[in-house]
Amino acid sequence: MAWDFSTEPEFEAQLEWMRTFVREQVWPIETVFDELGDAGFRRAIAPLQEQVKARGLWAAHLPPDLGGQGFGQVKLGLMHEILGSSPFAPAVFGNAAPDSGNSEVLALAGSPDQKERYLYPLLAGDLRSAFSMTEPETAGSDPTLLQTRAVQDGDDWVINGHKWFSTNGSVADFLIVMAVTDPEAKPHQRASMFVLAADTPGVRIVRDIPTMEHPQEHFGRYGGHSEIYYEDVRVPGDALLGARGAGFLIAQQRLGPGRIHHCMRWLGVSRRAFDMLCERAVSRYAFGSNLGDKQTVQNWIADSLAQMQAARLMTLHAAWKMDTEGAAAARTEISLIKFYGAGVLFDVVDRALQIHGALGYSTDLPLEQMYRYARAARLYDGADEVHRQSVARQVLRGYEPHEVPSEHVPTRREAARRQFAELLEAVTSND
Repeated sequence: MAWDFSTEPEFEAQLEWMRTFVREQVWPIETVFDELGDAGFRRAIAPLQEQVKARGLWAAHLPPDLGGQGFGQVKLGLMHEILGSSPFAPAVFGNAAPDSGNSEVLALAGSPDQKERYLYPLLAGDLRSAFSMTEPETAGSDPTLLQTRAVQDGDDWVINGHKWFSTNGSVADFLIVMAVTDPEAKPHQRASMFVLAADTPGVRIVRDIPTMEHPQEHFGRYGGHSEIYYEDVRVPGDALLGARGAGFLIAQQRLGPGRIHHCMRWLGVSRRAFDMLCERAVSRYAFGSNLGDKQTVQNWIADSLAQMQAARLMTLHAAWKMDTEGAAAARTEISLIKFYGAGVLFDVVDRALQIHGALGYSTDLPLEQMYRYARAARLYDGADEVHRQSVARQVLRGYEPHEVPSEHVPTRREAARRQFAELLEAVTSND
């Protein structure tokens, strides 16, 4: 089957509009975000969001009956390549993580009542959400080890556990929580998902965790990674999201497309850093010539372009395969782009920062923020090492061990020697 990443001219025109819009309308917000605060940021992007809706590009990851466009993964990937150039563009387009992934979960597994209460207000921008799965006491890359428990008590469920890195947890209106409901079941059937209001009694949000990307605590600010205790949190039976024991399956449905979007966003960041690398190369004079005349810098440019092109084609191929064959068929391709794309992002940003010297290391340019973001990419949605292992395992399933013969079989060298001896004997006998 031939790969085809092309889109119709009308969509290409939309992409061109997005490039200009993000560069001229969204990038400037980055310079004043800290002064705006969360409320000011929301006011600043509100008119931009209206323009996006007028163009028919709002929440494009969802089907039309939920207010989206029903775009396939290839189109969404091309969109996210543009949105990735700014950390705030996804919010302007109604597909910022974690709300975008949570809306997909609710669309996939939510009951009519859950959609009415949570999904539609989320899509309208009236609510914010958090996805609460990772725990500090267990390996985040292995959700089969979760310790948070949900125990049935009459018609209710009682949740107890400790979570962290629940993005937006401190500002969320509701939470989607992964908890073990059947400890004795098979590993991938032990957990279920629940959706509940963030102010439910027993939900204790401890803090936003300072990270390399957000060094200072910013409790109550946009995008914090929260630590949360669930202490005898009682929720009704209809808080169960999807089928009992289907939590792992639902999570995989959420994370598969999300990884494609992440990788395309990383390409957007890489391209912006690459442009800064090239502009610096033709502008900065040192040791008798512009930096672009130095072989090392030329190597950086060539290597960066090759890596970005390879990552882009790999990511579009994964998106195309998901569109044509489904998420399960694209599992290997998604793992490949996850660790390869994260490495490309890190390399390109590192080179761009290096060529700018102390200026690149300073906060006068966005490169230092990109650098911290790039380091986190190797951990998001599963560490690189986990995805490498997954790829290798899936590849090796297509191979079988060679058969070891019970009797001695001549090696190629032995067979060649025997053949030569037979030929020599035949020639000698003829003489």
